[in-house]
Amino acid sequence: MNIPSAFWLVPVASVVALGMAFYFFRTMMAADEGTPRMREIAGHVRRGAMAYLRQQYKVVCYVFVVLAAIFAFMAYVLHAQNPWVPFAFITGGFFSGLAGFFGMKTATYASARTANAARRSLDGGLKIAFRSGAVMGLTVVGLGLLDIAIWFLILNRFDTGGLISITTTMLTFGMGASTQALFARVGGGIYTKAADVGADIVGKVEADIPEDDPRNPATIADNVGDNVGDVAGMGADLYESYCGSILSTAALGATAFALQGDMQLRAVIAPMLIAAVGVFLSILGIYLVRTKEGATMRDLLRSLSVGTNVAAVLIAAATFAILYLLGIENWLGLSFSVITGLAAGVIIGQATEYYTSHSYRPTQKISEAGLTGSATVIIKGIGTGMISTCIPVVTIGVAIMLSYLCANGFDMAMSATALSKGLYGIGIAAVGMLSTLGITLATDAYGPIADNAGGNAEMSELGEEVRHRTDALDALGNTTAATGKGFAIGSAALTALALLASYIEEVKIAMERAGMTLTNLKGEIINAADATIPDFMNFFQVNLMNPRVLVGAFIGAMAAFLFCGLTMEAVGRAAQKMVEEVRRQFREIKGILEGKATPDYGSCVEISTRAAQHEMIFPSLLAIAIPIVVGIVLGVAGVLGLLVGGLAGGFTLAVFMANAGGAWDNAKKMVEEGNFGGKGSFAHKATIVGDTVGDPFKDTSGPSLNILIKLMSMVSIVMAGLTIAFA
Repeated sequence: MNIPSAFWLVPVASVVALGMAFYFFRTMMAADEGTPRMREIAGHVRRGAMAYLRQQYKVVCYVFVVLAAIFAFMAYVLHAQNPWVPFAFITGGFFSGLAGFFGMKTATYASARTANAARRSLDGGLKIAFRSGAVMGLTVVGLGLLDIAIWFLILNRFDTGGLISITTTMLTFGMGASTQALFARVGGGIYTKAADVGADIVGKVEADIPEDDPRNPATIADNVGDNVGDVAGMGADLYESYCGSILSTAALGATAFALQGDMQLRAVIAPMLIAAVGVFLSILGIYLVRTKEGATMRDLLRSLSVGTNVAAVLIAAATFAILYLLGIENWLGLSFSVITGLAAGVIIGQATEYYTSHSYRPTQKISEAGLTGSATVIIKGIGTGMISTCIPVVTIGVAIMLSYLCANGFDMAMSATALSKGLYGIGIAAVGMLSTLGITLATDAYGPIADNAGGNAEMSELGEEVRHRTDALDALGNTTAATGKGFAIGSAALTALALLASYIEEVKIAMERAGMTLTNLKGEIINAADATIPDFMNFFQVNLMNPRVLVGAFIGAMAAFLFCGLTMEAVGRAAQKMVEEVRRQFREIKGILEGKATPDYGSCVEISTRAAQHEMIFPSLLAIAIPIVVGIVLGVAGVLGLLVGGLAGGFTLAVFMANAGGAWDNAKKMVEEGNFGGKGSFAHKATIVGDTVGDPFKDTSGPSLNILIKLMSMVSIVMAGLTIAFA
């Protein structure tokens, strides 16, 4: 088919994004890294982070070789898959890992430079940290669009199955990205929180020394963990969210407009073009972020909001022009679907900020609870996290309904055509939410860079004024990280819903490949490719009275809790080893606490590395195995129940864990600023306990859940042929 000239904006945007990422990286590298001590500390962190990442990629590589071999067997021997699937799967994982690698490399070079810039001004520190975070954001969107453009051109040239076949095949590189992302998030999360919890328990609680004190043997491992978990893991995570939303929407567009000629092609490239324009607007927003000396937390939040909100408003306006110029049917309604996704992202972000920033009452009340002990801090934090799920869940629910109705012309009868076009609207709403990922991810990646800058300033003994500035940047980073996690899980919910419809299309393709037919609503035997979604649902008895659907839904909800339980216990086991090692060093290496002896930082780095490599394998493989087993045992109806249950349970649980953890963290920061007795007080020790409990909530289990719900969808899509074989 002839590719419209507008499509070429997609590869151009990817090149521009990668070019700007390189420019920001070079600008950051040109800045002064500071004193010899600052360079030394940054070097320790950098070497530890790269050593861990090399080990992680070795483990992931083995997993990818096995899975690619399985897909090749299914494609070339069983003929149950498109022959391009194994290659698409590998490239998805490769680009996802590459995005995380570039982001982490930038972060490890940026932390000391941020601390050094903070010696002169708050604005200088903010600019270096934020634009270094922008390297991650622009690398993710640049590599994502490049991967999508390359595969679209390849499959358009060689795949003769039409746009539905092309787009569903492209979804399989989303599984590669999701698999890599889950290993990165789980492994990085276990690494960072084992070190963080160990450092806090022995250092701050038992030895009563400050956070990031160089006398603490786990300090370097803690700083390494910020990079491997919150930068490399997060980059891989949002890479697959970004690609997943675009690819699932393209697949839905191919289905919804299947009988409308050129309209089908325009519907397929529309989400790609919206994302491409979002790249340019993200770059504009990045340049708008700046602040002044003496800025309060609200001033700093406002500085970041200016950039993100300007980009969001402009992409909303640009969407109308893109869809109008493409000449897509009901372009006005689809434009409002995109705005619905954007608005949902803003609302979820603001709600997360309200529940996690110590500028607002919920977190302030957690700090106050520290006056009566750690138990009340834990109770208050759990309650706040549970209450905080209300606004995001309602917002996503409203966004789903509005985007669906806007896209299908408010057809309340939900005919087969209206259903397909409504689902396309939900998918394009997810694209809208992620269209300015270049800047929204920059605000998220900024957090660990600021955190490491604070650690560098403390260990380098830069002075109270510098530490005050880095603390302000760090506290802002805690809020932006929590906001970013809320944003990520919100977009995951919309993307996962769109993937449900993509799963149906893949099952239909698998049935057609196997020569199977089905009975439509009129009782006629038809080819699977000709079946509407209502025909499909009726044939496989996908309804709430089918016990297979209900059992699948229960398993899906359980999977979210099982996954969190496994990762929380993994952090606990690794943290125990870290605590024992730090206590041993304090006991056996004389003079550490007096500052007369140097701790053995390397042993703590090694403990976290080994624990992460070992503990990440089982939870990650479980996420891949569950959809396969459910598909074999319960069939298509069971898989759809699984995906719905996993989406509903996983989304709510993820919001709870991310917000509770973020609130505990900032409650501690509020006390450290001199409130309720300040550092060293009874309230401070109580909030440290809350922060320690919240660490695996917000940085390991919670953020991994949005990958889990999408990975289960991706695995179900890729394994649809196997499910049909056992049907």
